[in-house]
Amino acid sequence: MKVAVVILNWNGCDMLRTFLPSVVRYSEGEEIEVCVADNGSTDASVDMLQKEFPSVRNILLEQNHGFADGYNWALQQVEAEYVVLLNSDVEVTERWLEPMIDYLDNHPEVAACQPKIRSQRQKEYFEYAGAAGGFIDRYGYPFCRGRIMNIVEKDKGQYDTVIPVFWATGAALFIRRADYLEAGGLDGRFFAHMEEIDLCWRLRSRGREIVCIPQSVVYHVGGATLKKDNPRKTFLNFRNNLVMLYKNLPEAELNKVMCIRAWLDYVAALTFLLKGQLENARAVMQARKEYKRSRSSFSSSREENLRKTFLNPIPERIKSSILWLFYVRGCKRFSQLSDLKG
Repeated sequence: MKVAVVILNWNGCDMLRTFLPSVVRYSEGEEIEVCVADNGSTDASVDMLQKEFPSVRNILLEQNHGFADGYNWALQQVEAEYVVLLNSDVEVTERWLEPMIDYLDNHPEVAACQPKIRSQRQKEYFEYAGAAGGFIDRYGYPFCRGRIMNIVEKDKGQYDTVIPVFWATGAALFIRRADYLEAGGLDGRFFAHMEEIDLCWRLRSRGREIVCIPQSVVYHVGGATLKKDNPRKTFLNFRNNLVMLYKNLPEAELNKVMCIRAWLDYVAALTFLLKGQLENARAVMQARKEYKRSRSSFSSSREENLRKTFLNPIPERIKSSILWLFYVRGCKRFSQLSDLKG
C-alpha cells in the first residue's frame, strides 16, 4: 500500500458524515486506503460508517486513547509507505494527495509534509492551526506562515512556495510511516495538543526535513473537539508546551529558556484573570504545577532526544521571541519576519 489516510474519530458521527465524503471522493486509487480509527466512540459512528461508507476501513480501538496514542495504536494496524493523519473536520480537494506523494517520492530527505490549510468557515483565509506551515520561537511559542498569534492572513497566493518548516500540523500530517515509527510516534503522555510539534522537533533535530506543499489544499474547521478558550485546552497547551521544551531543548538553553517561560506563563495567567477568565488563569497555573510534578518521568525521553540530535540549531526555530516581534516590533504577518523567508 502506498498511502493510508487515517482519520481518528471519537463520537464524531455528524462530523464524519459531513466531511468524509470529500476524502473518499478525492482519495481514490489502487494504492490508497481510507481508514477511520474509532477511539472507543459511544455514539452511532461505527454503525453509520458501516452503512454509509462501506469502502472505508474501520479500525476499532477499545477506548479513547486521546489523539496521540489513538494514532499510535491505529498505525500499528496500517501497512503503507506514507500515512496521512487527517482530522475528521477536514474537507479535502481534488488531487490533494498527488503533490505530497510526488514530493516525498523525489525527496528522500523529507520525512513529513502538510498541505496548505485554509479555514473551512472562511475559505479565503488561512486556518489558525497550520496555515502554510509551522514555525516556533526560542521560548516554544508556535506560529505559522499565514498566522501569527491571533492574526490570520487572507490567502492571496503569497505563500505558495514549497519551503522547509519546523512543524507540520496534525490536522493533515503526511508522513513516512518508517520515520514516524523510528522517531517513536506521537507522545501518548501529551494526550492531545502540541504532540505533532514535539514529533516534528524530534525529526528535525535528527536531520530529517519537513515541508509545506501549498499546491495541495484542504479546508479545516478547527476547534471541533475543544474550543479555543476552553480551560481544558488551555491546560493541555501550556502543560504540553513545557514538556515539549524540556524534552527537546539543547542543554545550553534549558535553564534560561524555562526561567523566562515561567515569567511569560505568569503574565499569561494574569492576562486571563484581567479578562475575567478565571478558569483559564487557573488552567495555566495547574499546567505549570503538573509539568513540575511529571517532569522527571520525561527524563529518559530527553536523554534519548539529546543523544540522537545532530542538527543544532534548527533553522526553522527562530532565535528571538515571537511575542516581542508581534507586540513590540509590530510584525503581524509572516512576511515581515526578518529571521525567516517564505
